[in-house]
Amino acid sequence: MVTNYEVRYAASPREAKTLDTTELREEFLIETIMTEGEVNFVYSHYDRFITGGAVPTTSDLKLETIDPLKADYFLERREIGIINVGGAGTVTVDGEQYEIGYKEALYVGRGNKEVVFSSVDGNSPAKFYLNSTPAHKAFPTKRITKAEAEIVELGAPETANARTINKLIVNSVVETCQVQMGMTELKVGSVWNTMPAHSHDRRMEVYFYFEVPEGQSVSHFMGQPQETRHIWMQNNQAVISPPWSIHSGSGTSNYTFIWGMAGENLDYGDMDHCKITDLK
Repeated sequence: MVTNYEVRYAASPREAKTLDTTELREEFLIETIMTEGEVNFVYSHYDRFITGGAVPTTSDLKLETIDPLKADYFLERREIGIINVGGAGTVTVDGEQYEIGYKEALYVGRGNKEVVFSSVDGNSPAKFYLNSTPAHKAFPTKRITKAEAEIVELGAPETANARTINKLIVNSVVETCQVQMGMTELKVGSVWNTMPAHSHDRRMEVYFYFEVPEGQSVSHFMGQPQETRHIWMQNNQAVISPPWSIHSGSGTSNYTFIWGMAGENLDYGDMDHCKITDLK
């Protein structure tokens, strides 16, 4: 099996506003996450957050440690959240197997030594999206289905942002040290996510866009509220959002995205809101 990784350093808002399109994409966009038969990681120095993907086909894939961790095994000092955005699959954690269907999640706590990813059908492989953060304590492994998620309906068709928020790996559903993950589904006819926009200086975030129809794209907005930038994104790509940045997007069609957070607290409502008319 193949495990790939790259390291991204943290950029200040002063530096970010000087970047051209190519530099902005190199700094914040994660273009390649889902590759059949491989595990891909990006290790960010924002809160030491790791974004990744594992796509097992006919052979299993293992969660192997990478050099930046300086650890004997991946979860020696970490926890991980997993959401399947592909075919049916299983995740085996220290010998215990969990069936993870489409849009279902698994939280795996610190100290678990062996994590194995498998697909039920290699011709329709599971696509496991991964978010990992440092952890100070071990919490139990837990599978979370969409039926067990905390559901919030927001927005309206009139403002093109009617959406369903599925809080999957959050402290109201499962105990974690700091990783939080959820999934926002845009309704047909709606294209705006996280609008009005916000930032939260206590946490960083990563957005993973999927279910983007072929031939369509999403424009992700980032930057300080008075110094915004945009990054055009395709299906199965992710973008790193620093604590000082807004994170919002608009697509040429409706789509779904996974948000993952880490940082100072677990308060989902900890946001510094920005008026739409104040954005520049």
